Amino acid sequence: MKRAVRWKLQRLFSAGVSLMSQRPNPARILAYDHIGIRVSDQNRSMSFYQALGFKETARFPLYEANEMLSPDGVRINLIFNGTRVPDAHNVLLDAPIKLPGMTHPAFIVDDLEVFQTWLDEQGIVITQGPHHIGPRRVALFIRDPDGNVLEFNQLVDGETQ
Repeated sequence: MKRAVRWKLQRLFSAGVSLMSQRPNPARILAYDHIGIRVSDQNRSMSFYQALGFKETARFPLYEANEMLSPDGVRINLIFNGTRVPDAHNVLLDAPIKLPGMTHPAFIVDDLEVFQTWLDEQGIVITQGPHHIGPRRVALFIRDPDGNVLEFNQLVDGETQ
């Protein structure tokens, strides 16, 4: 982004001006590419996400990151520069004051029951669910070794339970 444009955007935001009054983005957003997940222990996190089915497809040493891909083309990036803090909590979800920010990625699985059984066998704690979220999905939530929240959904037909 050019310096002048960045400066203008910062001035607009700091002045409380809404971008909604500006001209809409003329470029189409074609797809969702990946989410970056900051972790503190590269080996432990790689093992965890590989167990979920992701395979490392690229390494970016300059950025202390990698790219991982599921067999069905779902992409994540692990960012290896997180600081390990014993008994750390997720500042976006665990603190009483809820700060703005991205709280979790949500993945779709083909069979949530089979996935839940596998999680139990692996000793991965389900922190919430499974339960219906609206009429289209049943979801459960887990945390990775650093406390990052991951949601897994199965899309269903029918009414909210």
